Amino acid sequence: MPFYDLDPEKLATYRGNVPEPDDFDSFWAATLTEARAMPVDARFTPVECGLALVEVFDVGFRGFGGHEVRGWFIRPVGGASSCVVKYIGYNGGRGLPQEHLLWPTTGRAVFVMDTRGQGAGWGVGETPDPVGSDPAHAGFMTRGIADPATYFYRRVFTDAVRALDAVRSRGDIDPARIAVCGGSQGGAITIAAAALDGKVACAMADVPFLSDIQRAVGLAPRDPYGEVSRYLAVHRDKVDAVFRTLSYFDGVNFAARAKAPALFSVALMDTICPPSTVYAAYNNYAGEKDIAVYRYNDHEGGGPFQERRQIEWLARHV
Repeated sequence: MPFYDLDPEKLATYRGNVPEPDDFDSFWAATLTEARAMPVDARFTPVECGLALVEVFDVGFRGFGGHEVRGWFIRPVGGASSCVVKYIGYNGGRGLPQEHLLWPTTGRAVFVMDTRGQGAGWGVGETPDPVGSDPAHAGFMTRGIADPATYFYRRVFTDAVRALDAVRSRGDIDPARIAVCGGSQGGAITIAAAALDGKVACAMADVPFLSDIQRAVGLAPRDPYGEVSRYLAVHRDKVDAVFRTLSYFDGVNFAARAKAPALFSVALMDTICPPSTVYAAYNNYAGEKDIAVYRYNDHEGGGPFQERRQIEWLARHV
């Protein structure tokens, strides 16, 4: 894949031009108030997985609408006082415990949130999305897209904040030592959770999805953004309404409200999340920040090199 986006010099200062709804803050405040009116009811059930150096718990907690969301809580034997909350990429599920051992090997717990309705493309998912949808294109990008109140990611982002509430319900985890992380869709959820929760210690967002969305829909040569353009090719009269809905979920608008220290990564040949859209979120991020640039990588980004960098970076923050 050749370079197809802005020149690196322009990327470094690119901020995008994402509209911000007048009621963005009140929309999300009302959403979280409604969700938190119900107890999180987090249940951590020990399970035996044959992993001698960690303890694994099957988790259920109440997310958006009181719906049960699944997860894994994995900690080193003997416990941990800090935790990394991990969000999953597009159409992946929480998978199996042995897939999430990086952070426990650093002495921290990890809480892996299943993504409702997903987990049939890779990584086993076990959380349904019981909410219906207007007509939608295959995938998740257009489910409920006619209105911000019904959009799929309203439920997912709320689940993400409730996952943090679930972790804080544990007496062994220091609430001041909770980080959030994820790649692609998980990176988008990471930025949203950092902004909406406002109390995480730090955030690590790799090649984040769902930023500068209108530009991405017209630029990315690969899905999932193509789901939106194909939807609009049929629903020609809904362009303005669709992009209005998406502005409530755009990582640029969340980034401007996030204050926790953050480590981003971007790949300059990324054909799923165009690099300019990642920089739009990064350059609008309100907190202390750094970004790792992988010039010749596609959406896989930094892979193990970025994990090594995250281990070093996180040691300074949690």
